[in-house]
Amino acid sequence: MDSHTSDANFLRNFWIPCHVLVPESAVEGSRIDLDGPTCPLLVFVNSKSGGQLGGDLLKTYRALLNEKQVFDLGEESPDKVLSRIYANLENLKLQGDQIAIKIMEKLRLIVAGGDGTAGWLLGVVCDLKLSHPPPIATVPLGTGNNLPFAFGWGKKNPGTDEQSVKSFLDQVMKAQEMKIDNWHILMRMRAPKQGSCDPIAPLELPHSLHAFNRVSEGDELNMEGCHTFRGGFWNYFSMGMDAQVSYAFHSERKLHPEKFKNQLVNQSTYAKLGCTQGWFFAPLFHPPARNIAHLAKVKVMKRHGHWEDLHIPASIRSIVCLNLPSFSGGLNPWGTPNSHKRRGRDLTPPFVDDGLIEVVGFRDAWHGLVLLAPNGHGTRLAQARRIRFEFHKGAADHTFMRIDGEPWKQPLPIDDDTVLVEISHHGQVNMLATRDSKSKSVNDPSSPHHNDVDEDDSDDEDSKADEFRKFGAADTFKIPDEVDLAHLS
Repeated sequence: MDSHTSDANFLRNFWIPCHVLVPESAVEGSRIDLDGPTCPLLVFVNSKSGGQLGGDLLKTYRALLNEKQVFDLGEESPDKVLSRIYANLENLKLQGDQIAIKIMEKLRLIVAGGDGTAGWLLGVVCDLKLSHPPPIATVPLGTGNNLPFAFGWGKKNPGTDEQSVKSFLDQVMKAQEMKIDNWHILMRMRAPKQGSCDPIAPLELPHSLHAFNRVSEGDELNMEGCHTFRGGFWNYFSMGMDAQVSYAFHSERKLHPEKFKNQLVNQSTYAKLGCTQGWFFAPLFHPPARNIAHLAKVKVMKRHGHWEDLHIPASIRSIVCLNLPSFSGGLNPWGTPNSHKRRGRDLTPPFVDDGLIEVVGFRDAWHGLVLLAPNGHGTRLAQARRIRFEFHKGAADHTFMRIDGEPWKQPLPIDDDTVLVEISHHGQVNMLATRDSKSKSVNDPSSPHHNDVDEDDSDDEDSKADEFRKFGAADTFKIPDEVDLAHLS
């Protein structure tokens, strides 16, 4: 009996009454204190993520909380949910409803799904410009789970039983708020005389900011005679061979969804595709014309209003523009430059709220294995406030790009025109972070910026890659034990 009472008291911390969630509902004050719940929550679950886990998690949350505060993203989009609930909150606030006022001030969100699902919710919260934007906790239900890992929520699929969910709720109540940068991406090209330059996305995510959307004629970014697309991201934009592997994986999953019900199977399949696509043997199977330096001219803006050319080594086959310290299943391509490197190259630690994006290059997947070494990192190219890629005719007829895990095959000019891709800062959004968070804030006194500790930061990437080949790595850079390299072509 005591245990049941204790559980009931714990869950009251999160309970939101129906009159707040559903307009015109009767006020019910018996379930919560007059001051409102300590940590009111709205829960969004992608029931299709993680195989059966998404659906099971949805049932557990609805059993523990008011089922009307738990939403299946397959049935209702988050923009409609939040618009409706915040409109009701504002109306109740005008009526002097103290519980509604407290809920608006304290509200937190949980999103359960892959990185694309989490990014979708972050984009909606950012776009709605709510009076009190709620911070967001992420439940890892995808393959890479870079967003939850970066903020201390782990990268393995969680348990879906009541005790596991209660444990997660306890973490959400104790979590700290942290702002992160939001990055806007613009793609523009002249309407081609023949063919198409539209991004070809294998994923059907019509509501996600991460799938490019062509701007309307009334949009200020629209230019007559051009196709202009815009989107946004929080974790990374990448281009080149790593995105090619991701595209192959997502295309295969779309064709055979029944084979992708398990996280470990997904990661193993991803790694095998890395081999068959030539990512581990890029000098043999990857045409030099598709190396980044041959594909595009790259410019960066380190200081406001001042563009400069960025030198890309000829051997770089993949480039990553990184906002969070988590890529390819939890690896950190930028690392933490020691004080000598920071002074010599004007570099800083990778803060998630400093308005800077880190630009890193990789030659092949073996090069990526250096990330497994202590203080290992890719080829640091720049930190910038904006970055611009200009693709011209001749190098290749297409390349591969991906944003926060969502890839597409991008056609390149077949006439004398240019495809332009530009990334720029676009505000911030609030996340929830645990004590195990890998992300660091520029305002955190405990961050490397404030206690300048000199760390090893070896540039001997080749020797480290050789040393760590036998251990494998996450996602893109991993070769599963059962793959025989001798039989790969």
